Amino acid sequence: MTKYPDLDLDGAHVAITGAGQGIGRATAERMAALGARVSIGDLDLEAAKRTAADIGGTAHHLDVADPASFAAFLGEAEQANGPLAVLVNNAGIMPNGGFLDLSDALHRATMEVNVFGVVHGMRLALPGMLERGRGHIVNVASLAGKFPVKGLAIYNASKFAVVGLTAATRLEYAPHGVSVSAVLPSAVDTALASGLDMRPIPKVKPGRIADAVVASVRTRAAEIAVPGYVGALATLAAVTPEPALNAFRRLMRDDRALRPDSPERDGYRARLDQDTHREENA
Repeated sequence: MTKYPDLDLDGAHVAITGAGQGIGRATAERMAALGARVSIGDLDLEAAKRTAADIGGTAHHLDVADPASFAAFLGEAEQANGPLAVLVNNAGIMPNGGFLDLSDALHRATMEVNVFGVVHGMRLALPGMLERGRGHIVNVASLAGKFPVKGLAIYNASKFAVVGLTAATRLEYAPHGVSVSAVLPSAVDTALASGLDMRPIPKVKPGRIADAVVASVRTRAAEIAVPGYVGALATLAAVTPEPALNAFRRLMRDDRALRPDSPERDGYRARLDQDTHREENA
């Protein structure tokens, strides 16, 4: 294993995308408690400001799908908090529904946010890290990056892409002292998965994901599944004969993501559609 330069979070600059709420906010809280100087980026600037007011750090507007917005975010963040030590690519969206039922605009938005949002952040953050010979990037992917689910086809595609991107860039930059890790949560108890009943896949609290992100700074692990056993289950599923796996899927009613399950899910989808429509007409 490559020996990465030690990275002390006390006084280090950590930038987090989608940090106004959910996993991003929980991660900001953990990082700030360890003495990090935290830059909080979010599409919802007011949410970012609330997080900054509660935990310290600086709040910035950020649209991860827009490389110019991402560049401005990191520029402002480094001006306020110094050279970037850790980038947490956390922002994401998760529309659910049949592949042919979701709009092309929503498909594109999912890839722009979940994949190119990560790509933009990495392309902007890596040069400085490589110049300094140290740094760490955490890409918050998903168990959906290894285990496909009906009704999440494009979300699956986006997270499979992030898992592969993380693994390949990790190989490229490890010799230069810069680590890239992926955190793979199961379903998370945030707005992203609101109203989706994915049992027996467990829903975990944002704080558990945040703990894994912080732990990656110390361990520099390639992948961290949360909870840990779901990673083993995804690996097992990959080698399980299809008839047996399909029988298990039927038993767990794996078609539930094909439709909204609750008013909360309807509301989340409506907000995504509204945001997508607004972007198309901007």
